[in-house]
Amino acid sequence: MCSVIDGNDAAVELFRAIPYIRGMTQTLFPPRRTAWFAGACLALAVILAGASFLYKPDTTNPSITGEALIGGPFTMVNHKGETVTEKTFASQYTLLFFGFTFCPDICPTELQVMAEALNQMGDKGERVTPIFVSVDPERDTPQVVAEYVSAFHPRMIGLTGTPDQVAAFTNAYRVYYAKVENKDRPKDYTMDHSSILYLMGPDGKFLKHFTYSTDPKALAEVLTSLVVK
Repeated sequence: MCSVIDGNDAAVELFRAIPYIRGMTQTLFPPRRTAWFAGACLALAVILAGASFLYKPDTTNPSITGEALIGGPFTMVNHKGETVTEKTFASQYTLLFFGFTFCPDICPTELQVMAEALNQMGDKGERVTPIFVSVDPERDTPQVVAEYVSAFHPRMIGLTGTPDQVAAFTNAYRVYYAKVENKDRPKDYTMDHSSILYLMGPDGKFLKHFTYSTDPKALAEVLTSLVVK
């Protein structure tokens, strides 16, 4: 098992080791070389301690503290034709999946997993709002999205928008998508897209992601552990 230590810890450990290093070098090297070696170790320890002081992590920077840069402000249209923003879902846990209604397999499978997981959670599942976000604004109108999400869960919300709105939203969530043209039947194009579920907290911050292979039981268990009543 490995552990990571910072510069300050390394300096402390090196200071502690100096007596033992001196003992070894007195046996292996002549006295003059022993003094030089011990002095070099002491200097290195001082340098490490100084470096740890000068290069303290900036805990205000999420890229350093490890906070995921996922989520942010957005403006979209829900399946009822209403304009919504991130503030619409304030105080709610949200579970988001990005796809398109013409998707033949991955999207319906993942939305079924979402729905079943929420059902298995019981009362806690009521705290999570399932959201389907379309990456195909050209075909996925609010009416199309409304019919689509109703087949999976009564509380599922469908979001679509203009191409620019969808692009901004997917960029905020680091979602990949691309149109794949069909030369023979242009209207029957498909969409390449990432297949990840995102759990966002009531404050709008990223909590956890789930891969496509996550089954309903595993998803329900993790969601239950993260959602606070």
